[in-house]
Amino acid sequence: MHEFIFTFDSLFELWTFWIAVIALGVFLLGGSYIITRPQPEFAGHPKGLFLLFLAEMWERFSYYGMRALLIFYLVQHWMFSDGEASVIYGAYTALVYITPVVGGYLADRYLGQRKAVLFGAVLLTFGHFFMAFEGSGGQDDPFINVFWLALALIIVGSGFLKANISVIVGQLYSRTDIRRDPAYTIFYMGINVGAATASIICGFLGQTYGWEYGFGLAGFGMLIGLIFFVLGKPLLLGKGEPKDPAKIAGGKEWGIYGAGLAMVLLCWAAIQYQELVGYVLGVFGGGLVLYVLFTAVTKLAPQERDRIFAAMFLILTSIVFWALFEQAGSSLNLFTDRHVDTAGVNASMFQSINAIYIVLLAPVFAMMWQSLARKGAEPSTPMKFGLAVIQVGLGFLVLVWGAESVGVNVPTPVIFIFLIYLLHTTGELCLSPVGLSAMNRLAPAHMASLIMGTWFFASALGNFAAGLIAAATGAEGVGEEAGKQLVLDVYGTVGWYAVGIGVAVMVVSPLVKKLMHIDTLQDDNVGDDLEGQAAAGLESQEGGIRPATRN
Repeated sequence: MHEFIFTFDSLFELWTFWIAVIALGVFLLGGSYIITRPQPEFAGHPKGLFLLFLAEMWERFSYYGMRALLIFYLVQHWMFSDGEASVIYGAYTALVYITPVVGGYLADRYLGQRKAVLFGAVLLTFGHFFMAFEGSGGQDDPFINVFWLALALIIVGSGFLKANISVIVGQLYSRTDIRRDPAYTIFYMGINVGAATASIICGFLGQTYGWEYGFGLAGFGMLIGLIFFVLGKPLLLGKGEPKDPAKIAGGKEWGIYGAGLAMVLLCWAAIQYQELVGYVLGVFGGGLVLYVLFTAVTKLAPQERDRIFAAMFLILTSIVFWALFEQAGSSLNLFTDRHVDTAGVNASMFQSINAIYIVLLAPVFAMMWQSLARKGAEPSTPMKFGLAVIQVGLGFLVLVWGAESVGVNVPTPVIFIFLIYLLHTTGELCLSPVGLSAMNRLAPAHMASLIMGTWFFASALGNFAAGLIAAATGAEGVGEEAGKQLVLDVYGTVGWYAVGIGVAVMVVSPLVKKLMHIDTLQDDNVGDDLEGQAAAGLESQEGGIRPATRN
């Protein structure tokens, strides 16, 4: 950490910091006003929606605030090499995507969504506060065990909260309520507001004044979200409660919480032995794919079987996308810090760009898909996936071109960081919300949860692969210029591979579209209600319009 000196660049950094603080304050005060009004609804929506908005905003604030600093914390404080830190980072983000499968299962069968979210929020609050105990640094420092525990608490806490808070949003509305999609749009705005402001505020404090300030503020944000959620329970109108209270009676509920704490211990061990995470992901991922395909071949009617084949193709394609997209928090974060002319702005603050782009561009994409659909020109879902992979590859190629055009020995102009995030965000908007819609559409009723779980498991695989790719960019001890060239070589290679894979996906997209049998789909009350969305004017040709999601 360095002593803060007021310069022009520092004033720009402070200006950005206070803009984020004011924006967060406006949303906080505005949301507080909305949920305390005596009327049962606001702007045509239940006030419980805005309670969940605030709770999720602060949860994402804490998560992305910590995420913006994590790779620097691993390298600069705990003294891991770039490669080691990247693998740890990849294992951590992969586990964050695995635990919601368990959290969602326990909520569905026992706890109910509200209690699961509450338990997850408590674990997250402790986890983020434990991150502030930094010790003296270095891998021989006993405080590193507190750090592992903090990561484990955040992993399991995310599993209980992330899997269930979105479900409560849907429970506030009937399946045919035309307000459902607008409600999710409002809810996901909270995600992106939290993500954008956290990267700026926590990144600024952590890299300017000390790790404990950045991580401590992330923990404080989570505590605020927890308080809102507890005090606002009446606004949920009884939604998210256990389906069968008898299943958690007589101390059984505390047994489930004990199982959650046992998961913390398991993750505490797993995060320290990252290679085991890779083996587990590979074995279970392969087994899951084989099980889904076996079920499709042996138990489903021909059209349903074809739709599962199409869904699996999309899922496998998404792994490639996330493996490259998730360089943002690891190798791209380090590259920005070391090799980009940021005009004195802390590198971690650039993690906010993606979330800001989403807030600005998601409505544009929604209108664009609808406009193309009316003209019969909307790209198919697999075509959008191909475009997404091409864009994530082009993002790296643009950065490589920009860095090499000015010279490897010259700091890369910051405009190319804005461009790579722009291309990655437009790619995300072609894949992430569209993919969620496709999974809801293509899965038959009795396989809906399994297919959605497979979709998120693919995100875990992509995140772990992202850690391995980031590790390949590590170049300690070879000099700054050579290290930068190594990163650019890796980025150039994965960029061209991504473009090639994206083109191949586009070539086979007509066949995949045919397997989807869009023309014979019926509304069987699975996922979002198609008829209700059509009545609201929110459904596109293939159900591709969805609020933008954060990973």
